[in-house]
Amino acid sequence: MRILVLGFTGYLGGHIAGQLRALGGVRLFGAGRAPTADLPIDLATATTEHLADALADFSPDAVVNCTGALGTDPVTDAEVNARGPAVLCAALRRAAPAARLVHLGSAAEYGASGHGVRVTESSPTRPAGTYGATKLAGTVAVASSGLDAVVLRVGNPVGPGAPPMSLPGRTALRLRRAGTDPDAVLRLGELSAYRDFVDVRDVARAAVLATTVPGPLPRVLNIGGGRAVPIRDLVRTLADVAGFRGRIDETADAGAGSVRSAGVGWQCSDIAAAREALGWEPRFTLADSLAALWASECSRPRLETMP
Repeated sequence: MRILVLGFTGYLGGHIAGQLRALGGVRLFGAGRAPTADLPIDLATATTEHLADALADFSPDAVVNCTGALGTDPVTDAEVNARGPAVLCAALRRAAPAARLVHLGSAAEYGASGHGVRVTESSPTRPAGTYGATKLAGTVAVASSGLDAVVLRVGNPVGPGAPPMSLPGRTALRLRRAGTDPDAVLRLGELSAYRDFVDVRDVARAAVLATTVPGPLPRVLNIGGGRAVPIRDLVRTLADVAGFRGRIDETADAGAGSVRSAGVGWQCSDIAAAREALGWEPRFTLADSLAALWASECSRPRLETMP
């Protein structure tokens, strides 16, 4: 089976590529902006014609799209999260119409929901910001493409290698710098919102299953932990794992909140459809994820600066 992974060096893409490599009978190709890519491509600027020609050369049986802008600015979000999937779908229709497309969406596409509500794939989509809106546009492009395609709407990924731009990764980096200093202050801002955290290794396993399982799949599947956790609990648990002895500052202006989830106090996904379609459910607890995150953070080279 020939599988092309776009964004294969990113956080999610790296874990997905790693699990695909471990499968027998798979020939894996990496695509993206990394110098090691088998297919050098930037979906934000690629033309349909150029991408179709490249895809024809690789003749993939499946394509996994892990690319995505993380809410840095509206233009980049639109180019990568909305335009990119549309161009990819158009190119696949020309060059590899029988290939399965697995596209990583985001639970941010749902926006705010009532406290205690688990959103299903048929729940209304009311994204609260540019990130969620552009991810939703990408989902619409994929779901309406006519291809053998599925969108995995991923919750808040956490676990080994979490990048510093994510709240778990940023918190781990700051905890490492703080060490066990009892006078240290960790300024993160208000932490009362609830999020559905899912281990990155569980996300990768869902993507592998979606890529390889035979037969048609639903257009959209939620991939999350299936429960809502206060962000405060994640931070304090990670601080305990790190042996942090200082103070956590939760005042509203103490830290910059995530632009991806501004205004969303509760997010939790119903994952029953993924269990039925893929035979998938999370294997890692949040405690497992945070222990693995801290171990991976401690294994990184020491940095003199941090975000």
